[in-house]
Amino acid sequence: MPKKDIVRVVVCDDSLVAREMLSTILASDDAIEVVGQAKDGVEAVEMVARLRPDLVTMDIHMPRMDGLKATEQIMAFNPTPILVVSTSVYGEGMGLAFEALTFGALDVVKKPEPSDWAELEAIGKDLIRKVKLLANVRVITHIQGRRERAAEHLASISDTRGRTIVAIGSSTGGPSALLTVLSGLPAKLPAAVVVAQHIADGFIPGLVSWLEESTQNRVVAAEDGQLIEVGTVYFAPTGCNLSVRGDRLVFEAKPPEQLYVPSVDRLFESVTTSYGRRAIGVLLTGMGADGARGLKRMREAGGATICQDEGTSTVFGMPKAAIEAGAADQVLAMEDIGAAVVELLGKPAADPLRPSFS
Repeated sequence: MPKKDIVRVVVCDDSLVAREMLSTILASDDAIEVVGQAKDGVEAVEMVARLRPDLVTMDIHMPRMDGLKATEQIMAFNPTPILVVSTSVYGEGMGLAFEALTFGALDVVKKPEPSDWAELEAIGKDLIRKVKLLANVRVITHIQGRRERAAEHLASISDTRGRTIVAIGSSTGGPSALLTVLSGLPAKLPAAVVVAQHIADGFIPGLVSWLEESTQNRVVAAEDGQLIEVGTVYFAPTGCNLSVRGDRLVFEAKPPEQLYVPSVDRLFESVTTSYGRRAIGVLLTGMGADGARGLKRMREAGGATICQDEGTSTVFGMPKAAIEAGAADQVLAMEDIGAAVVELLGKPAADPLRPSFS
């Protein structure tokens, strides 16, 4: 393989064991070369400036300079794709890994435990895949949500013809996109939001906590059998699918052949069955084609559908598949989707292209 095709990586972690483990995992792929190991944020900032890597794996808790500050410094002076590799998925610090996305990091993966060989292999494969995928992403210096506050008319919506639920699907690059989209929704939203985000087991509580602090509506991890309430954003769990049955959320075991969990297709299809043309579907950045089939069914039932555009997608796979399938009413930049949802909520639901499933 020519040298220009090699992904050059700097690994940053204060633990020597973790640095060696991550370096060994990455070096097992012929397309990746670890060009530097930094034991704290200060060294990481210096190495990025000197070595100009294609990507940095970043720990969060480190002496001298933590991963948040290092990410901020790198993105301010030498913008480079950054993948957060962290154990901060539980406890008080669980939202810190996602806070790095605010400063420009692209995604978050769980750091494997060296003693758990099954986890090591599974997470190692995901780490290699994401490193190779994100190394070529065009990075930006700041990721900010745009809040749309001029939606006072929404509070008075009571017409049952109006749209009352928003279903969102996302994968790689999703947390940053979700921050932007959800930040564009006004407080006291007169609709519920249900989200299926492909993410490693254990990271949903941290993602929920981070978004709860950064947006204007209540954000929670969904519970099996939970009653759906307007003004609340519900996140599907990891390890199983989330579906909507009438006014309740239901957990479903994944079929053996299902590749991505939770399934965006299953969420969209269940929302269509229960809400028909009163639903809004949004498909954000991600690899693969999950969500395309479900979004098309939603559009055919008269629901409003939106796909993120290529220019603002970390990975254009999922939105592209949906667009090519004819599932998108609108294709919008990430920062414009929140405002589009607000506008749709203020209008009566359109007639379906086909009879409603509701």
